[in-house]
Amino acid sequence: MLRRAGLPRSGVEAWKYTSLRALGDVPFAAAPGTPDDAAVHAIVTGAEQAFALDGAMPRAVFVNGRFDPSRSSLPDGVSVGRFQALDEESDDEPAADVASALNAILAEDGLLLRVAPGVDAGRLLLLSVGAGADGTPISFHPRHRIELGQGAALSVLDLSVGQGAYLNNPVFDIAVGDGARLGHAKMQAEAAGAQHLAVVHAEIGAGGLYDSFTLTLGAALARHEVHVRLAAPGAVVHVNGAQLLDGRQHADLTSVITHAAPDCNSRQTVKNVLSGHARGVFQGKILVERVAQKTDGYQMNQALLLSETAEIDAKPELEIYADDVRCSHGATVGALDPDQLFYLRSRGIVEHEARAILVKAFLHDAVDLIGDEILRATLDRAVESWWNRKDA
Repeated sequence: MLRRAGLPRSGVEAWKYTSLRALGDVPFAAAPGTPDDAAVHAIVTGAEQAFALDGAMPRAVFVNGRFDPSRSSLPDGVSVGRFQALDEESDDEPAADVASALNAILAEDGLLLRVAPGVDAGRLLLLSVGAGADGTPISFHPRHRIELGQGAALSVLDLSVGQGAYLNNPVFDIAVGDGARLGHAKMQAEAAGAQHLAVVHAEIGAGGLYDSFTLTLGAALARHEVHVRLAAPGAVVHVNGAQLLDGRQHADLTSVITHAAPDCNSRQTVKNVLSGHARGVFQGKILVERVAQKTDGYQMNQALLLSETAEIDAKPELEIYADDVRCSHGATVGALDPDQLFYLRSRGIVEHEARAILVKAFLHDAVDLIGDEILRATLDRAVESWWNRKDA
């Protein structure tokens, strides 16, 4: 698909608000096989300190898209494989989306993680480190698969950090079995010169839950795309997130949630805080197939613009073929309420602290949706850190 059509043009509806023209002009090189160990150590240590990561949490570390066993400590109770096994088992055709097609061509490594039926595997830190070399832009394309058996449970903190100029293009294939629960908290804190294109393909079984949250902080250009299929009765998905952007950052959160069975539930709340000349994009679609009676779907995007030059493009969408459903969607855009700001200032609170209080209150409802309390606390600290750096 990618070889035939190339990168999407502005006329492609799914990419209407996000241009990859700049990406196509960069001569990305393959990631070096032996990155600078001192540089990688500094990046990992900086991330651990900045986000107060639990050093005891099992972790899988990827450096420039390749698994690093020396920095990894994989959890008990799960079966772990590598990309080669994943590739051999996959009979699927490459997905039609751009990032997945690019990944299918260039992927070299990834994680195959299986949780056996009935096993609670606890938490796992999936840490992706981008380490550019000698100012040469590099690209890497990790490909991961997570499979939860019937009644299994797992919480994943998916953190991307780095330094230099690079393209990180991860793809996740996720299968949540009947009655299983997967928490997936993603924190994208890439380097300022990085590009980040990510895709999640997830299928949820009967009574299963995929509880996801994406916090976008870094990268010059970022797009996180989620395709979820609720494949059996009682399946539930949460596709929540927040974008905190400044300068000339551009970030796009695109989702397609397909209700393919009756009595399924989907929830999506995405909040944007945009400053400077930043641009945020939200495209969310709920597709209800004819068989999916008793569907309950909700979608909301809210944006807070902190400058007159910030921009948000929001396109929530419903496509419904069943006749017994409850679905709603909406979008709001606004600035800080001057009356609320005045009230706080009149109580002796200085302006930057008053603004911080209002921004954090705006984001609280979104971050509070994260089911795992440890992951929620980690992302909450990341939000606090972002505001402190921005307001410094």
